[in-house]
Amino acid sequence: MANSDVSTVLPRVLIVSRRTLRKNKFVDFVGEYHLDLIVSYGAVPVIVPRVSGVHMLLQSFEPIHGVLLCEGEDIDPSHYDAQLSGFSPDELEEIGKLHASDTAIDKEKDSIELGLAKLCLERNIPYLGICRGSQVLNVACGGTLYQDVERELLKECPDQSCAQRVAHINYENYDGHRHGVKVVENTPLHQWFKDSLDDEKMEMWVNSYHHQGVKRLAERFTPMAFAPDGLVEGFYDPDAYNPEEGKFIMGLQFHPERMRQQDSDNFEYPGCAAAYREFVKAVRAYEKKLSQNSACVPKAPQLDQDQEMKRNSIVRSFSIAKNMYSRRGIVSGKESDQLDVGAEFLEANTALSLQQEKRLKQMGATVRNASAYIQRLKMGEERERVAKAINWEDVDRAAF
Repeated sequence: MANSDVSTVLPRVLIVSRRTLRKNKFVDFVGEYHLDLIVSYGAVPVIVPRVSGVHMLLQSFEPIHGVLLCEGEDIDPSHYDAQLSGFSPDELEEIGKLHASDTAIDKEKDSIELGLAKLCLERNIPYLGICRGSQVLNVACGGTLYQDVERELLKECPDQSCAQRVAHINYENYDGHRHGVKVVENTPLHQWFKDSLDDEKMEMWVNSYHHQGVKRLAERFTPMAFAPDGLVEGFYDPDAYNPEEGKFIMGLQFHPERMRQQDSDNFEYPGCAAAYREFVKAVRAYEKKLSQNSACVPKAPQLDQDQEMKRNSIVRSFSIAKNMYSRRGIVSGKESDQLDVGAEFLEANTALSLQQEKRLKQMGATVRNASAYIQRLKMGEERERVAKAINWEDVDRAAF
């Protein structure tokens, strides 16, 4: 969708910000490549700030038509089975020093993003996970992660040839570093990049900025690409993939939005933007489906002024009944008259369902004849007053 065609009302894609320290103050940010692609294909990014307590406020960001989760720090190992890594405290300390910017756990971001991922899975909201976002998706579905890919794979396969070993991050050539991946045939990734792939090798070159990655892929997912060392570089849920119908659940370990030609904004492969294009296509279809469903819900009838006044009187009557119930029957004369309105309404609408009867009882509106009910309450109060006034010691002596 061209920028000139962008409507004033677009479907909403939630993106969680990342926090950094600037001039001794925390600043939240999101990479512009993500934002630009979302807007260019016809959706509006809604940034969810990484602020304490936001994980409890996710409903406030409704309506949610799509979620894009991208880069960030390592996910707290407590969310998956990290004990299987077998790292010693010294090894973990060494990993922490080597990847200092990534190993500083951000529990609030974890809570926000895992909450959003699970919401998408529950409601079939389109989800695209890039880098950390793909790891969040896998963990949310019960998968696990390598705490440090290169070290753990070396332990698992000490005899692995140098050709199979992969550097998944290179701090000296951060944006320029690439490694090969083998694309799985008949997957969305294959569809997007097939014009750039050799039919025999099925290989493409991707960027890589991570030291963690998918260890055990959750059962619902199908791999789309593998690195030479066997690491899953992309996956999707085939049962939840049909962009035209608003279905899209996918994770990519690499960053297609950042795979640009040197000194240019042109992509290295024509298919690089396809993940965002198809994701937004699903977002737009999902939003349309929601709108159609809400349009099918019958609207409340429009009341004229007289009907609205009667409705307010009945609501007021029920409110008085509820308050009377909580005050144990204490009601003023004016309120007594207003109660009659509700009583008359109940008498004229006797065919109530069991659910309606239960709701009315819960709010104290159990009166079919308000005046008679109030009279019985007063008689009961009088009996209680007389009983309290009796000297029960005299009664006991008289009895004996």
